[in-house]
Amino acid sequence: MTTGTQERRAKFRALHARGCFVIPNPWDAGSARTLESLGFQALATTSSGFAWSRAQADGAMGRDAVLAHLRDMVAATTLPINADFEAGYATDADGVHRNVAMAVATGVAGLSIEDSTGDPASPLRPLEEAVTRLRAARRAIDDHGGDTLLVGRAENFFVGRPDLDDVIARLTAYAEAGADCLYAPGLKTAEQIRAVVAAVHPKPVNVLVGGPSAFSVADLAALGVRRISVGGGLARAAWGGFLRAARELAEHGRFDGFEGATTGAELNALFARAQ
Repeated sequence: MTTGTQERRAKFRALHARGCFVIPNPWDAGSARTLESLGFQALATTSSGFAWSRAQADGAMGRDAVLAHLRDMVAATTLPINADFEAGYATDADGVHRNVAMAVATGVAGLSIEDSTGDPASPLRPLEEAVTRLRAARRAIDDHGGDTLLVGRAENFFVGRPDLDDVIARLTAYAEAGADCLYAPGLKTAEQIRAVVAAVHPKPVNVLVGGPSAFSVADLAALGVRRISVGGGLARAAWGGFLRAARELAEHGRFDGFEGATTGAELNALFARAQ
């Protein structure tokens, strides 16, 4: 592994040691370089944003396509990249171990493993199975230097099982199984966030803010949150602007949707600096 990769991973771990930082989610090289130019200290991929850029629904991208995407994203920026690695793209723990090793080899500084199944009838894996899979991810990381940060995700709120007690039981078990950072997307209230932060302390907690929120970064920092991601929020914002302009043109024959568009000169200057 290159020194650059090791330096990025060390920087990423240091960001989790104190304070609170925003880790926005680009979906391609251009959005990654743009976010780097704005001064963010680390970036995270988004499974949904990447899938939409390939005309696919979230969750439809296969392992090999995702691994290629991770390589592209690592190459696009000098910042640490955290990989949205969904549930490890495997049906069993051995497969998770094998695939996480491949993800580590792309040069990412961190990666997350979810406990969701994709089956609406039974959307969460039993805790024992989820822990076994997370331990397999931990072993894969340790087998390849141990410096890639592992994020354990409890998907309860995302899959319609908003049981905070179960979320805390899962995150606590994931911390004990070797997760370096804990994440329960879908937490909404200060009480929920405080409870999760307290339960896994001193390990850091990631909170998702994918849309308009009553919380500011300062508010979440005051609750003890260590990092804040936006998931597919930026991708959806970009698609929203595109669709508004395209619909205005298609339905009304007007060009008003181009109001406020970034100029080509600004984008050319941005990407010329990034090369």
